[in-house]
Amino acid sequence: MTKQVERLDRVIIRFAGDSGDGMQLTGDRFTQETASFGNDLSTLPNFPAEIRAPAGTLPGVSSFQLHFADHDIMTPGDAPDVLVAMNPAALKANVEDLPPGATVIVNTDEFTKRSLAKVGYAADPLTDGSLAGFKVSPVPLTSMTVNALAEFDVSKKDAERAKNMFALGLLSWMYNRPTEGTEGFLKTKFASKPTILAANLAAFQAGWNFGETTEDFAVSYEVRPAKLPAGTYRNITGNLATSYGLIAGARLAGLPLFLGSYPITPASDILHELSRHKRFGVRTFQAEDEIAGVGAALGAAFGGSLGVTTTSGPGMVLKGETLGLAVMTELPLIVVDVQRAGPSTGMPTKTEQADLLLALYGRNGESPVPVLAPRSPSDCFDVAIEATRIATKYRTPVIVLSDGYLANGSEPWRIPDTADLPDLSVEFTTAPNADDGAFHPYLRDPETLARPWAVPGTPGLEHRIGGIEKSDGTGNISYTPANHDLMVRSRQAKIDGIARDIPPLEVDDPTGDARVLVLGWGGTYGSIGAAVRRVRRAGGTVAQAHLRHLNPFPEDLGAVLRSYERVLVPEINLGQLALLLRGRFLVDVISYTKVRGLPFKAEELAGVVQEVIDRAE
Repeated sequence: MTKQVERLDRVIIRFAGDSGDGMQLTGDRFTQETASFGNDLSTLPNFPAEIRAPAGTLPGVSSFQLHFADHDIMTPGDAPDVLVAMNPAALKANVEDLPPGATVIVNTDEFTKRSLAKVGYAADPLTDGSLAGFKVSPVPLTSMTVNALAEFDVSKKDAERAKNMFALGLLSWMYNRPTEGTEGFLKTKFASKPTILAANLAAFQAGWNFGETTEDFAVSYEVRPAKLPAGTYRNITGNLATSYGLIAGARLAGLPLFLGSYPITPASDILHELSRHKRFGVRTFQAEDEIAGVGAALGAAFGGSLGVTTTSGPGMVLKGETLGLAVMTELPLIVVDVQRAGPSTGMPTKTEQADLLLALYGRNGESPVPVLAPRSPSDCFDVAIEATRIATKYRTPVIVLSDGYLANGSEPWRIPDTADLPDLSVEFTTAPNADDGAFHPYLRDPETLARPWAVPGTPGLEHRIGGIEKSDGTGNISYTPANHDLMVRSRQAKIDGIARDIPPLEVDDPTGDARVLVLGWGGTYGSIGAAVRRVRRAGGTVAQAHLRHLNPFPEDLGAVLRSYERVLVPEINLGQLALLLRGRFLVDVISYTKVRGLPFKAEELAGVVQEVIDRAE
């Protein structure tokens, strides 16, 4: 039959089911096809911490949200236009997020009395009228998949597991997504299992055919490609962008890359990815614990490599002593902290940005380090390169504060021209540097205050470094009060001086007469940007700025803060940046915080921004 095609400018889809239903894979494949089609997009994977959470329960629900559009977007969206619910738990966990009129596609095969009772449904929501405000499309996904695979030599259990491919095929038809990429992915994934491959391909095609032929779906939808700046694009997650940025940074510096790491959610993907790139001079070491991982990375830095370690909040605590050693030895080391909800084990798969104070002050003594934060998944690439530049130029450990939302979320990335990347070439010291013909490991560069970097074993440059305070210049052990005061202040001055080497804070203030500034850092960039757009469309006047460098701050930050009547600082913590700004600049910023393990919703932030504007008038 000929079906109507309706054009949309944007759509938000959420796939939800048990953690074993393949929702992350389904969402990822839909995302990859959407990226290849040319839409702008943003994703929000959300899954349990347990590898196999209890089936059919609310804690076991896994979801994947995708926002795609024919124009520039900044967030995964506040509320899904379409929810695919594979069971009652998935419906109950997500139904409150749905706006009126949303489409709900439910797998009716799973709505049994036992499954309904397991999540507290006293009556079947498909028949009791509780979903009257939505467009409900009941589809027996499981049984239709089993029937479609009846001719294949697969067990019923394996056939049922392919229901996510049936759902993917149906949604791909509904939104005119390409199919070649998914078919190629399945052929690669199941190359050694031809029967499973054929079954999954058949389930995917059956879902597409169902959409094409059923009267239940009379309309399909078209979301045209977005008009993005010219270039070559690919879809990328934050962890993948971080990995590529670290490789690029090491290559630009002319250094081998060494990663010493212990697996931890949500940072493990960086270890997995870097282990695939030995041909680029990358060595990866999966250590027995967090302390060994950072210790090995610091040892690699001493030996002339770009030392890197990756972790999350609990691991940062364990790495603190070695980070202090890196400060004392003044060696280039990059520490990537992919923040997650804490404290302690907290919520390992949920996002948060509450490690800022830990990154700045979580070591004994005066031990300053530069701290950077990417603002989007693709920005993780640029921040990794910037971290490499600062670490090697100033001979210092650098902390990169990513977060779970950025790490797992994805967006289109315009692949840069390698000719446009900075020259980070490193020159090791190869000859004595003191007037007496000796090598002094703490004889500082007059501009950067960086000490020389000499590879151990270089003839004539024998030297000692370690955790005990060193004498200025010579590096001999020193306990004198005056020398300690000098060295502490020198290390601090070196970090403070980096502010002269970073660009001024970029402020988005189109009219130039805004009285309110919204200032953020890290993964809140998209939510703040989308909220600011909403306020401006409604006639409000507001400025926006976002911090990449959190230590040191940009030199003009104080002047920027004082040029606005009110400064709003949204954070996914209890106000850590706001605390720093008040103490450093004596500006009474307005702190707005939430710690729910989820990004801010743009609509919510827009309301907060408007309230601040109203109070300023």
